[in-house]
Amino acid sequence: MNQNDGHCPICYGLKSSGTTTFTVDLGFGIVVVRDVPATICEQCGAEWIEDEIAEKLEEIVQDAKEKHTMIEVATFADLKKAS
Repeated sequence: MNQNDGHCPICYGLKSSGTTTFTVDLGFGIVVVRDVPATICEQCGAEWIEDEIAEKLEEIVQDAKEKHTMIEVATFADLKKAS
């Protein structure tokens, strides 16, 4: 699927750049990353995250699993600075 074609494949609304909150329930804890860059449908709210950003989010989740973190809350910009 081409995320940059301008129209949502679900409702055909217009897509635009924005941010979202990424949340994962690990069972023993949660990870919340705010202000994650995303493409968002203006009509239905469907969200798409670029592959490079998704890889960074996966690293954060893996790190929380390894540390057995109960609660991890961060903004995406802060995580990019720490890299």
